[in-house]
Amino acid sequence: MSEAQEDFRHLVRTFAEREVAPVVADADRNEKFPRSLLDKMAEVGLFGGCVPTELGGLGLDYVTYAIIIEEMAKVDHIAAVYMSMASGLVGAGILRYGTPEQHDTWLRPLAEGRIFGAGGVTEPRSGSDVAGMTTAYRREGDEFVIKGAKAWISNLDHADFVLTFATRDRSLGRSGISAFIVPLDAPGVATQPYKNKLGFRSICTGDLFLDEVRLSSAHLLGKEGEGFAVAMSAVESGRLSVAARAVGQAHSALGDAMSYASQRVVFDTPVSEFQMTKSKVTDMAEGVLTARLLTRTAAARLDTGDRSRVALSMAKQYASDVLQRVATEAVQIHGAAGTSSETRVGRIYRDAKVFQLVEGANEIHREMIADYLLGHRS
Repeated sequence: MSEAQEDFRHLVRTFAEREVAPVVADADRNEKFPRSLLDKMAEVGLFGGCVPTELGGLGLDYVTYAIIIEEMAKVDHIAAVYMSMASGLVGAGILRYGTPEQHDTWLRPLAEGRIFGAGGVTEPRSGSDVAGMTTAYRREGDEFVIKGAKAWISNLDHADFVLTFATRDRSLGRSGISAFIVPLDAPGVATQPYKNKLGFRSICTGDLFLDEVRLSSAHLLGKEGEGFAVAMSAVESGRLSVAARAVGQAHSALGDAMSYASQRVVFDTPVSEFQMTKSKVTDMAEGVLTARLLTRTAAARLDTGDRSRVALSMAKQYASDVLQRVATEAVQIHGAAGTSSETRVGRIYRDAKVFQLVEGANEIHREMIADYLLGHRS
């Protein structure tokens, strides 16, 4: 790690411990991420990520980006989600396909934390199958009219706009999909948050309804028919962010488990001295380290200009699987205390399952990894 990377990591860590840590449990319990905390994050400049400095971002390389996302996620991975938005599903497509006007209207204020966005890909009957979407649009003169619904859309309460996708003709498959920047206060837009989710509770997730929403050509991102490419353009940094966040959470679960095992005494012996505990800790530590190395390797490949689809799928799938295993063992080491709201391993355990589902279910990633390695994809 370079001196500059260490300085940035330290800045994020200090902020997370001082400002984020005190509110994490309440945010999870109340299912609400505080807007006041987002404002503080903006003041420190935590949202710019990999967006170029001339567009209001931090201009980070991907390795540094992965380091600070992991660092924030050690304290709260939802805060790290917000840090990743300008560089991931919400902002990456606008950066690559947006016009200068769209950069100034949407990307710059997003990177500066003046506005927030959401990504609207998943539908009630299509998640990983992006090309199978049923949300449709038609042209009427110079306007686009969108009708349909999206599901499991995150950040509905703080978002000012959603980057979403619709098809003009399902028979065209991927080539029929276009991308649109939709203000959430546009006529015909409605949202319905989900309540009492298993995990990721502090970020507002729910349904997005688009009922004959009319948009000017200024809201079309890229050209008609480029929507699938727009969605895939965000995959690289999006999966990198998920992997880095999973590593951060696994790191904290391991630390909590070791601390508790050293303090907890059973049969006049610290739990940490039992052979079974040592075996668990060894496996957990090896998993966290290898997940971090795989994530940093994927980030380094992105920095060379390589799209690194295999490495990124490996990092996302492996890191989230490691997190699930580490969280499970952390709760096991805590015993009944692991189910208490007074310990954070229970929250990490709940969130770990969701990590295996977001940005492509891990079964899909295993399929893609094998297909690339076997030459079934190119």
